[in-house]
This record gives sequence, C-alpha cells and structure tokens, in this order.
Amino acid sequence: MQNQLSHIKVAVDAIVFGYSKQDGVSVLLIQRKYPPFKNSWAIPGGFVLEHESLETAVKRELEEETGITVNYLEQLYTFGEPERDPRQRVIAIAYFGLVKASMYQELKASTDAENAQWFSIKKLPPLAFDHKQILQAAIARLRSKIRYQPIGFELLDKKFPFSDLEKLYTALLDKDINRRNFSKKILSFDFLEETGEVSKPDGKGRPSKMYQFNQKRYRELLKEGFHFEI
Repeated sequence: MQNQLSHIKVAVDAIVFGYSKQDGVSVLLIQRKYPPFKNSWAIPGGFVLEHESLETAVKRELEEETGITVNYLEQLYTFGEPERDPRQRVIAIAYFGLVKASMYQELKASTDAENAQWFSIKKLPPLAFDHKQILQAAIARLRSKIRYQPIGFELLDKKFPFSDLEKLYTALLDKDINRRNFSKKILSFDFLEETGEVSKPDGKGRPSKMYQFNQKRYRELLKEGFHFEI
C-alpha cells in the first residue's frame, strides 16, 4: 500500500475569471512549454512541493506561470480520475478566483508556461488534460454562487452606475435579466448605497447615479440572518 501511495502526486490548478464591460467574462490560460500536451492551452497549475500548503502552492504556481497574484482563491473540487494525467497518477485540487481583467493585462509567462492569455469563456481553445471538465465545473460554481453571495461586486469599480451591475450579472449568468425586477430586488437588500455622484455621460445617454457596495452593512445583515438570493 505504501508503494502505491508514493506514486501518487498532488497538484493544484487555478481557474481565474476576469471581467470587463467590453469583453465580458474571460478565463486565464497558459500555453504549456513541455510535454505532455506541449503547446496546448491549459489552466495554470502544478505540483505541490513537500513543504507547501495547498493555498501556498496554488498562489505560487499562478504567479510563476502568469505573473499575477490573486488575493481571493476558493477551493472548487478535487479531480482524481486515474488516467487524467498520462505521466502518472495525479490528484488535482482546483481553486477559482475573480479579478478585474483590466488590472492584469501584462501577463508574464514563465517556468512551465510558454505563454499566458485571457480567453472569453465563449471562445475557448482545446484544453490539455481534463481541464475542459475542470473549467466547466468552475463556470457552473461561479454562476451558482453569484445567485446567493454578492461576489460580483469584486469585479466592479468601487463606484459604479447601476447599469454596470446589470451588465455584470447578465454576463456572468449568460442570459438576459429582467432589469426592473433585478433593480428592485438589489436595492431592497440595503447594502447598496448612493454616493451622491453621477456618471459622466458617454454621448449616448444621461448621467446616472453612482452606487457603491457597503461591505460593513452586508456583514451586519449576515449576522441578522440575512439571505442573499437572485
């Protein structure tokens, strides 16, 4: 039994979603430098070193292969099919996170990565290993989670017009939303506050009220038993 276990490697993968009003939802991928799947696109990741925690390993691999650091990474799922890696038995713990893609345009591929690039989740290249399955699981988790936790606010500017929030949820859910019902429900939660400022018109419309997410108020509501649901 000990010999069998010694041949099992533990890896971590980082599914990083980005968002912009222009491009919608994208995911960060790397192009592999070495076999197996040389030159194929894949999710950033690699093996956990003996002295590392899983969280340390996934952040290290992400920084080494893409040049970016992400503060928020949440564990997604463990993938352990025996044949998922042609080299040997590898169990992968996948994490996912959210960032503003505009803040991470200068990517620096290194170590096992030949290149790093953002791809729209609607226009993905063929992926190495079982990474298509992993990415699909991450997209499903993201679309589920934004319905019961307001994680989407991390992808907006600190101050934003309400239309930006509508565009964000439309992009993340990949479907149209009822604008009137959405607005009524979000504003009823009492954690979105007006800033007293207005947006600058882009030539096509009128200035709009600017809002901001009140994190402190949201935490207070949670203590009171508040339940967020879209």
